[in-house]
Amino acid sequence: MTDSTTKWYASWFDTEFYHILYKDRDYREAKLFMGNLIDYLDLDKNAHILDLACGKGRHSIYLNQLGFPVTGVDLSKNSIQAAQKYATETLQFKVYDMTQALPTKFDAVFNLFTSFGYFDKEEDNLNTLKAIKQELKPGAKAVIDFMNVDYVTRNLVPKEIKTVEGIDFHITRWIEDGFIKKNIQFRVNQEKYNFTERVKMLSLKDFQNYFDQVGISLIDCFGNYQLQKFDQQQHQRLILIFN
Repeated sequence: MTDSTTKWYASWFDTEFYHILYKDRDYREAKLFMGNLIDYLDLDKNAHILDLACGKGRHSIYLNQLGFPVTGVDLSKNSIQAAQKYATETLQFKVYDMTQALPTKFDAVFNLFTSFGYFDKEEDNLNTLKAIKQELKPGAKAVIDFMNVDYVTRNLVPKEIKTVEGIDFHITRWIEDGFIKKNIQFRVNQEKYNFTERVKMLSLKDFQNYFDQVGISLIDCFGNYQLQKFDQQQHQRLILIFN
């Protein structure tokens, strides 16, 4: 029985099963989102982009195909190892803890698809924002694409079974101690696996409080990948543009 409770994101994201479970994410929509972001930010074709929590680098690779030099970082060694085969002179990957600032300055920093709020320690949310602030060139902007917790709470599916590549993932969701939690249990080759995801329930007000503490300015706030102005009742996403 494999059970991860300490820094669950480090072990769960490092498994092949994480990528199997989430293989059907809508990357067409994700590419549309990144195109809209690039237009909104008015990025120069040589703008160096930092992709924080890049996973296996799918979005870093796409951004690089558009012509941008990209650095992708992630805590998962296995994910970065998988991404490295796509590395070029203008596309670099490295294992890195995003709570620490990289020495390089970037023209844009992207933290996409709810890759924030996983931390065991509350101060690491602030540390990540401090790091992003240090990683931005003067006048450059950063993007955090988070969930709209109000929408997610209202539409939470308590239980479901999702079958992917012959694996039955038994998924349970609940809210506890200010976190949205998801328990995932499955069996492969007679071995049982058990992982619990947890993401802090951060509202726009919570982010604004973080930003005030770190000295970050919120520039804009959108509610979907078409970059419509955020509506707390209607939208599924909370997309923050700041510097």
